Amino acid sequence: MQIYEELVARGLIAQVTNEEEIKKMVNSGKAKFYIGFDCTADSLTAGHFMALTLMKRLQMAGNKPVALIGGGTTMIGDPSGRTDMRKMLTKEDIDHNAECFKKQMERFIEFGEGKAEMVNNADWLLDLNYVELLREVGPCFSVNNMLRAECYKQRMEKGLSFLEFNYMIMQSYDFYYLFREYGCNMQFGGDDQWSNMLGGTELIRKKLGKDAHAMTITLLTDSQGNKMGKTAGNAVWLDPNKTSPYDFYQYWRNVGDADVIKCIRMLTFLPLEQIDEMARWEGSKLNDAKEILAYELTKLVHGDEEAQKAQNAARALFTGAGDSDNMPSTVLEDSDFTDGSIDILSVLVKTGITKSRGEGRRLIEQGGVSVDDNKVTDLSLSFSKSDLAENPIIVKKGKKVFHKVSV
Repeated sequence: MQIYEELVARGLIAQVTNEEEIKKMVNSGKAKFYIGFDCTADSLTAGHFMALTLMKRLQMAGNKPVALIGGGTTMIGDPSGRTDMRKMLTKEDIDHNAECFKKQMERFIEFGEGKAEMVNNADWLLDLNYVELLREVGPCFSVNNMLRAECYKQRMEKGLSFLEFNYMIMQSYDFYYLFREYGCNMQFGGDDQWSNMLGGTELIRKKLGKDAHAMTITLLTDSQGNKMGKTAGNAVWLDPNKTSPYDFYQYWRNVGDADVIKCIRMLTFLPLEQIDEMARWEGSKLNDAKEILAYELTKLVHGDEEAQKAQNAARALFTGAGDSDNMPSTVLEDSDFTDGSIDILSVLVKTGITKSRGEGRRLIEQGGVSVDDNKVTDLSLSFSKSDLAENPIIVKKGKKVFHKVSV
C-alpha cells in the first residue's frame, strides 16, 4: 500500500482539490507541503497530534514538510471554530511561543538541509505595506464569497471584527508566498480550514495563471484532530511541565470505546493489519486497545521510559496496588498550612484537581473525592503537617484521576 492509500485507509483524508494529482505527487515523494501552527500558547497540544504525525508519515515517504510558524497570523487570530474573538497576544509572547513549538516539533519531524524546513510568516506578513497588499491581492477576493465561508458564517450573529475578517487573506497570502518563494505545492489543514485554504489555491491561480494552479494542491485532514486534546475544558499539552507524562497517558487511556480504534488508526504508526485485528475486539479487550493507544502516543511525545513509567503506575493504581512513584504529585510547603494543618478544599485547589474551593465543595458533595480510597463526605476534613510528613496521601477524583500529596 502506498502512502496516499494508507492515509485514506487511516481515515485522515476529508477533502481534496485534485485527488489524482495529489495521489501521484504524494506517492512519488514529490510533494512539498506545509501545515500552519498559530502560536496561541507556549506548548502544542494533543489536538496538534494529527498534523504532527501526518507530517512524519509523509516525510518518511520522501515528501518534504514545511512547518509554518504563525508569528504573523497569530497577531490577527483565526475566527474558525470560535464563538468569540481570541485574546490579543504581544509580539514578545508570540516569539516565545514559536520557540517552544520548534523544540516540540523536532521530536516528530527531521529538520535540516534537504529535509524539513521551518519558516515563520512574521518574516513576510509583518513587513507588508497595507495599501500595496490591498492592490496586489484585494481584487482576487470576493467579499460575497468570503461571507459565505463557514468560518465567518458562524460568527456573524455574535459579531465578526474587521481584524479577524482579514485572517483568510493572510492565510491565503501564506500559501501564495510559500508557493512562489519556497516551491511549496501543497497545503494540509483541518477541514474547518477548507474555505481559508481554498482562498490560497485561488489566489495562486489568479496571480500566477492556470499552469501554476496545476501545482497548487489542497489536501485536508479530518477536523477530529482539532477536537482532540481537550478534557474538562482544559488543554492536554505536549509540554511535560504543563501536562505530566502520567496525565498525558491517562487522557488517552480514558478515550471512549467508540473512539479508541479510530484514534489508533489516525495517530499511531502501528501496521494497519494489526489495527484491523484490534477493530474486532469487544468488551474488556477494548481496555487493552486503550492501553496500546496511550502507550504509543506517550512514547511518541515523551519517550519509551516515561511511557513505561506511566503505564506501570496506571496499571498498579487500577489494580489496587497503589504504586504512586510516577503519578502526578504535589509537595506542600510551610506556607500551605494554617496552624499546622490544611483542609481538603485547599488540597484540591493546591493540587489543581479543582480550580476553586467552590468547585471542590460541589465535587465532594457529589461523592467525587476520596482520600486513600475512603470517600470524603466531611467538608471540614483536614490533615496535619506531621501526619502528611510521615504518611503521604493519595487524593482521587472520580475513578481515573489520582494525585499524591506529601510534605
